[in-house]
Amino acid sequence: MATIVHFDISAEVPERAKKFYTELFGWKMGTLDGFPDYYEIETADTKGVKGVGGGLTKRDDPLQNGIVNFIGVDSLSDTLTKLVALGGRVIQPRQAMPGYGYIAVCADTENNTFGLFQDDKNAR
Repeated sequence: MATIVHFDISAEVPERAKKFYTELFGWKMGTLDGFPDYYEIETADTKGVKGVGGGLTKRDDPLQNGIVNFIGVDSLSDTLTKLVALGGRVIQPRQAMPGYGYIAVCADTENNTFGLFQDDKNAR
């Protein structure tokens, strides 16, 4: 069954947002080689058990607002084909995240935005 595997938060000023979330939730954030203006987020639940990881990224578009949850799938191509057949839309087509996998950003039939992630350490 597919589940949320990652989330991304967009920010006009990433450094300001980093400070906000670090102080508010105690999240740990670090830079990621090859991804400027991006911080990797480490979360934990209230008992200290590692939670879903995320990222904080520079907002490139004023419409890029809020938090996007990424759902892990076995096949990005198959899932995108099924998504379109069910009435969803592809907003950002498949994109490689070198060393991690592939992502795409989509909208459901109610115009809710979400991401898809296919794990592939050989992605280029």
